[in-house]
Amino acid sequence: MIRLSERINRLSESETLAMSRMSRELKAKGHDVINLSVGEPDFFTPANIKQAAKQAVDENYSFYTPVNGYQDLREAICRKLRRDNDLDYSPDQIVVSTGAKQGIANAILCLLDPGDEAIVPSPYWVSYRELVKMAEAKAVYIKAGIEQDFKITPEQLEDAITEKSRLFIFSSPCNPSGSVYSREELRALAAVFERYPNIYIIADEIYEHINFGGKHESIARFDSIRDRVVLVNGVSKGFAMTGWRLGYMAAHPVIAKACNKLQGQITSGTCSIAQRAAIEAMEMDPSATRDMLHKFRERRDLMIALLDDVPGIACNVPQGAFYLFVRVSDYFGTSYGGRKIQDATDLCMYLLEEAHVAAVPGSAFGDDECVRLSYATSNDLLEEAVTRMKKALSRLK
Repeated sequence: MIRLSERINRLSESETLAMSRMSRELKAKGHDVINLSVGEPDFFTPANIKQAAKQAVDENYSFYTPVNGYQDLREAICRKLRRDNDLDYSPDQIVVSTGAKQGIANAILCLLDPGDEAIVPSPYWVSYRELVKMAEAKAVYIKAGIEQDFKITPEQLEDAITEKSRLFIFSSPCNPSGSVYSREELRALAAVFERYPNIYIIADEIYEHINFGGKHESIARFDSIRDRVVLVNGVSKGFAMTGWRLGYMAAHPVIAKACNKLQGQITSGTCSIAQRAAIEAMEMDPSATRDMLHKFRERRDLMIALLDDVPGIACNVPQGAFYLFVRVSDYFGTSYGGRKIQDATDLCMYLLEEAHVAAVPGSAFGDDECVRLSYATSNDLLEEAVTRMKKALSRLK
């Protein structure tokens, strides 16, 4: 009998990846499935970035890289942070990883001890919960519902802090809600953290360039807490480079050195070719991604208009990312054909099997009243998906 560790047994499968897997299985059986569960742009990587990768291959960038990334890439990231975010970092504060997810994992494992508490606003990205669990720490959730645009208040943050609080993890723009914290809202949260010097902050900013409200704001801008902020970003979302697997963190040199040490024992340096391509991405003017941003805004508005015509669904108007986090609790307790809908997971399975539309249940993100719908696909598919959903939901009584 195979015996697995308690660590892996405690870990849950990513529900977003699980829904994508089930939709692929249905497609393989010949069903026409529209996948609104996937969290990646449907655009191609810009041509100049691909050209930089081709050049790197020709120039024989085929050897091991420094664990924390090429020096010139880390310098390019520093220039990007100065240009786009008014933040001054030095290359020794940058750690390049195999995706932003690894950067978040590095920081969590370097900052949390067993029994520590990590404060996590809900809804949250699926992996925060599991990575805290992997560190043998405890996640403390702060519920922020649709009525407050899925954003916590300073009062809620203060109430969640205990003597065991060690870490705060959040994303802005947020996956799954698309909500964006303004500079004033971040300032108010920072004022709370000023009173608790033992709490570190992981700021997941991977959706920085998909922001419909204007300039992206970072909590790292506030000098009073700057040394305790671990800023995590990457190229996956803003530059349509999900498969390239490259992220980075900017942090206090002590934290960066610790994450470099940890990464050196797990993956070492990330792909040499992806790093050379990422230099080109970092040097690009942010306006180069404007067309993709406009397209996402157009799709957001289309989806909201379409869903407004579906009874029992409520959604806010997200200011970033490419998701709608819609409340569907009006359907709980309904049934069709012997199938009863008890929660969002039941509803997502019903939509997958009856409408052949894949969505992710809100339980994956800490809010079971909602489901996440990605609008990172064509207008035609979005219209067809909502048509199918409306028809299937109308059968539930």
